[in-house]
Amino acid sequence: MDQAIRHAKKLGATDASAAASEGAGLSVSVRMGELENVERNRDKSLGVTVYVGQRTGNASTSDFSAAAIEQTVQAAYDIARFTAEDPAAGLADAAEVATDQPDLDLFHPWPITPEKATELALACEQAAFDVDPRIGNSEGAGVSAQQSHFFAAHTHGFRGGYASSRHTISVAPIAKSIGKGADMQRDSWYSSMRAAGDLARPEAVGRYAAERALSRLGGRKLPTRTCPVLFESPLAAGLLGGLVQALSGGLLYRKTSFLLDSLGKRVLPDFIDVAEDPFVARGKGSSPFDEEGVRVHVRKVIDGGNVEGYFLGSYSARKLGMKTTGNAGGSHNLTLSSRQTKDQDDLDGMLRKLDTGLLVIELMGQGVNYVTGDYSRGASGFWVEHGQIAYPVQEITIAGNLRTMFKGIRAVGADAYNYGAKTTGSILIDRMTVAGN
Repeated sequence: MDQAIRHAKKLGATDASAAASEGAGLSVSVRMGELENVERNRDKSLGVTVYVGQRTGNASTSDFSAAAIEQTVQAAYDIARFTAEDPAAGLADAAEVATDQPDLDLFHPWPITPEKATELALACEQAAFDVDPRIGNSEGAGVSAQQSHFFAAHTHGFRGGYASSRHTISVAPIAKSIGKGADMQRDSWYSSMRAAGDLARPEAVGRYAAERALSRLGGRKLPTRTCPVLFESPLAAGLLGGLVQALSGGLLYRKTSFLLDSLGKRVLPDFIDVAEDPFVARGKGSSPFDEEGVRVHVRKVIDGGNVEGYFLGSYSARKLGMKTTGNAGGSHNLTLSSRQTKDQDDLDGMLRKLDTGLLVIELMGQGVNYVTGDYSRGASGFWVEHGQIAYPVQEITIAGNLRTMFKGIRAVGADAYNYGAKTTGSILIDRMTVAGN
C-alpha cells in the first residue's frame, strides 16, 4: 500500500487509495455417495484508485512485485488524466475516517483436510437419503472452507484491514413420488458460519433439506386470486434487501427509486423497526469500517416505520448534498423486527395469523422494478387453510408493489433467520395477487 501511494504522489496525483487482498480455501463436492470434485483456490489482488483533481482512474493487478505495482499505479494515473471531471469524486473526508478498529472475531480458519471435508459432505447427503425411500437422487452435497485477509490505505489518513473466514455445508436432494405420473421435486439447505464449530451438523442439514423436498411433492397450480401471502423467513430477508436497495444512494441520486425523498417519512407499519449493527461478533455483515475506511455506526434505519437514514457512501452522499452513512460497499448486519412479535409467533403461529392464503418458500426470477416498486416473481410454496397447510403449490406468480407491500406488513414472525448481513422472521403481507391457472 505504501509503495502504491508513494508512487501515485510521485507521478503528481492529488490523492490515491489502494487495497490488497489475498484469499485461500478448499471446496469439496460429492454426489450419489461418490466424490466429484476437490478444489483448492488461492487468489490475490491489488486495486489502486488515483485522483488528479476531480478526475479518477482505477487499475488492478494480481502481481505484487515492485515493478507491477508501479505499472498499475501508472495505468490508473493515465486513466485519471483523460477522464472527465466529476465534482463528487474524491476520497472520504478525513474527518469521517475510522481510527478505532475493534476486533470483531471474524477470523476462524478451518484446517480441514480434503478427506475430512469429503466425509462431512457424504454424511450430509446420506442423511438426506435416509429420511425416506423417495429421496433417491441428489444434485450433490458440498463443504467449503474459505479464509481471506486484506489491507487498505488512502491519503486522507486511513490505514486498516482484517482477516475473515466463511465456511459452508450444503446439500440439494431430489424427491420422487411413487406410482403412476411420478412427481419430482428438488429443495436444498445449507449452514454458513464464520467458525466451523458454529455450523449445523451435516446430518441435520441433510435431514431438513430432504424434508423440504418431500413436502413439495404433489404440487398444484392455483386459480388466479388475491390473498394474504406469508414469506418464509429466508425469503423475507429478500424483502429487507429490497428496502435497502430502494434506500441506497445509487438509486436515490439517480432518482430511480420508488422511495425517493422518503427520509423522515413512514414506509412501513408503525410497529416495524430496522436496526443496523456493524459490530456483531462473528457477524456475516460485521466490519469496523466501510470500503472507504469510513467509521461505521450502530443506528436505527427504520424507527416505528419511519425512515431515519439512507445507505450512503461518500460519492452518493455528495451527489445528494448529504454526509456518508458508512455504507460504501453495503449494509452491516440489519435486523428487521416487530414490536408486536410474541414468542408464540413461530412458523405455526404465523400460519394461524395467515389463516387462509399462500406460504411462499421459493422465488424465481428478479422481477423487481425499483423505479416504480412493481414486484412480480415466480413462486412455489403451500396453500394454507384455517391456519393449516393444505397442499403444496407450484408454477404460480405473485405480484404487487413494494411500496404497498411494505405498508401492508401485518406481522413478523419470531422464527428469525440470518441470511448474510440480514436477519428477519417470516413476514406476512396482507394482500397480493397470485396468478396461476
